[in-house]
Amino acid sequence: MIRCAALLLGLLLAGPAAAQATQSLQLLREENGGIVPRYLLQDPNGRSVSSEDFRGRFQLIAFGYTYCPDICPTTLVEMAAILKELGEQASRLQPLFISVDPERDTGQVLKTYTAFFDPRILGLNGPPALVRRAADNFKIRYAKVREPGTPADRYAVDHSAGMILLGPDGQFIKKFAFATPVDEISRQISALLATR
Repeated sequence: MIRCAALLLGLLLAGPAAAQATQSLQLLREENGGIVPRYLLQDPNGRSVSSEDFRGRFQLIAFGYTYCPDICPTTLVEMAAILKELGEQASRLQPLFISVDPERDTGQVLKTYTAFFDPRILGLNGPPALVRRAADNFKIRYAKVREPGTPADRYAVDHSAGMILLGPDGQFIKKFAFATPVDEISRQISALLATR
């Protein structure tokens, strides 16, 4: 208790920079909820990509699919807006869109889709088993939903929404709930970028 009080007093005396750094560290220590920040997937050109490929950069990850009527396009519009708000800081952030519909979301489909929002957003897919493993690691739920009597290729995918932030060490930092304001996400990411 005395040690905590002394640390708090030291931070208060150190000024706003230390207080901002402390706030950023608190964000870093949020509960991970069992998230294992690992994936092994493919980029639009078929090249293997893992969470290790982006060491030294933050990763902002969204799971979804290109046939999604509303949540995924909204999320990618927000991701593009975050990149714009971050300005030059965005070079230290890799935005990723991981498809939970690997049967329809081929590499070329993903490349065209993500480029529409921002060419810096990298679409990833892979064999169904690897997509499932990645989703499970990030605690993302998804399942095909098909109306009775419709053709096999006509389905929706019910899935978890939001964006997940990993640090430059590849560790989980935070999950931003769907509909978190873009300026709030940008502010938090910018503060982290400034301290790491």
